[in-house]
Amino acid sequence: MSAEDTFTFDGSDGAKIFAYRWLPSGPVRGVLQIAHGMGEHSLRYRKPLQPLLDAGIAIYSNDHRGHGRTAPSRAALGEFGPGGFTALVDDMARLSRIVREENPGKRLILMGHSMGSFAAQIYVVDHSELIDGYILSGSAAFDMLQAPRGGLSSIGEGMGKTRTPFDWLSRDEKQVDAYIADPLCGFTVTDASRNSMFAAGAAAFDPTALARIRKDLPFYIFAGDKDPINADLTRLLPLVQRYRDAGIKNIVTDFYAGGRHEMLNETNRDEVVANLKNWIERVIAK
Repeated sequence: MSAEDTFTFDGSDGAKIFAYRWLPSGPVRGVLQIAHGMGEHSLRYRKPLQPLLDAGIAIYSNDHRGHGRTAPSRAALGEFGPGGFTALVDDMARLSRIVREENPGKRLILMGHSMGSFAAQIYVVDHSELIDGYILSGSAAFDMLQAPRGGLSSIGEGMGKTRTPFDWLSRDEKQVDAYIADPLCGFTVTDASRNSMFAAGAAAFDPTALARIRKDLPFYIFAGDKDPINADLTRLLPLVQRYRDAGIKNIVTDFYAGGRHEMLNETNRDEVVANLKNWIERVIAK
């Protein structure tokens, strides 16, 4: 059995950021840091990523500002606060430094999903020296991202008739129902928070900023090809090409036919997690 621990750390403005630390039962061989998506929280990653813990990979994840147990109240869900998205990205770098201090000599891999992937795209241009691997899930090129007009429940409108407004997340009905039933899921960030995200995002597609990324950093980008966020991959493939144009030498992609937004909760999640684990194993073995 793996061990779960929780802790808080201070953001740049003194905000208390809540985080999870999941440790394998045996020696730690490497560490995965997760940046979760909008309208969800870190605890959703614990169960699907059990195979990583079984393989000796420790997992750290903080609840972003305005999310999960970092939000001071239900009324504060979706509110990043005065520091906006820039502070959220800085929180991720602060957690990376904590991970480094607690796991000296172990390789650290950052995985960002959805909103967390957009934060990771900003993080990597300034902090690539902190990590040994970079993973994007449910992502797209920042400047091609379409803000949902009616919140997260409207993202799947182009899918036609669906069972629920959140069927765009996964083909697995049980996973969709669990998301809908979770009181810490399904909300959209405030207008001010969303605006701060797009304002901070310019660094994610500026060639000068992209040039600062370590050229030897291994990249892994996975997605479903029916994820509305990437619009049949048309908003994701340009991002992959930009990284290649920036001189990134090692980029691996896995695109899953018919897969939707949350590939870790999809009907073929065993395959997805196995491929993720295999890539991480190769990185920590170097």
